[in-house]
Amino acid sequence: MKRRNFIQLGAIGPLISSPLVCTTSPTIQTIESSFKHSICRWCYNKTPLEELSEKAKSVGVHSIELLHAEEWRLVQKKGLQCAVGYANDLGLTKGFNDTSLHAQLLEDYSKVIPMAASDGIPNIICFSGNANGLSEEEGLENCAEGLDPILKIAEKYNINIIMELLNSKVDHKDYQCDHTEWGVKLVDKLGSDRFKLLYDIYHMQIMEGDLISTITKYKDYIAHFHTGGVPGRNEIDETQEINYTAIMEALKENNFDGFVAQEYIPTWEKPFEALSKAIEICTV
Repeated sequence: MKRRNFIQLGAIGPLISSPLVCTTSPTIQTIESSFKHSICRWCYNKTPLEELSEKAKSVGVHSIELLHAEEWRLVQKKGLQCAVGYANDLGLTKGFNDTSLHAQLLEDYSKVIPMAASDGIPNIICFSGNANGLSEEEGLENCAEGLDPILKIAEKYNINIIMELLNSKVDHKDYQCDHTEWGVKLVDKLGSDRFKLLYDIYHMQIMEGDLISTITKYKDYIAHFHTGGVPGRNEIDETQEINYTAIMEALKENNFDGFVAQEYIPTWEKPFEALSKAIEICTV
């Protein structure tokens, strides 16, 4: 199941509207690395979240992400963090480039940002949406218009709003934020320290390649990373074309200290053995 379908089916649960402060302090398993390890919930949607939390901790994962508030509180009680939360269930195709959604988006993010701040969630994800005939410049203008009032709230609560870079060649046809430079232009246009990019290594290998040079050039624009094997979006082992060890070394050299999240679709019969190997590959 692709992530956009997982979101649209509502499998990640409804957004609750009233904040509940988590009173359990996460106890994160110590692992020697320049950055922290996360996994994306939707990749393990057949595994109950409580069970997934225990398995993730056992292989050195610090976070389960792409969760709503009631879910991130559950993983926190299990001793994990949530590196990235959701604000709504609109999915990937509907986003800030659609001005007709701006009022709803403002309402959604206005609710979730204070909740994230109360619970120690550092990032809330957002999407450009599909272009649907918009030019690149029109899409930039629309996204900036919709994000500006939200970032004022994010600045107040010290929460990052991060827009994900996705490929429009294979997985997400017509998605507008499909090149790093487009995302960089949006970051510059908004001029807020609380708006950054989610650099998905899998997606940008498909769209651009030249990964290490791009990451190094735009390191100040990137708050979070996702992984995935190319081609196929499966394990990040020797069966695919990206040298993840070299990329992780580059993140270390660039002093990245945030989260790297595994977002591949497991194919092994023992998916958590594969996850253990992925964490090992990405620990530098």
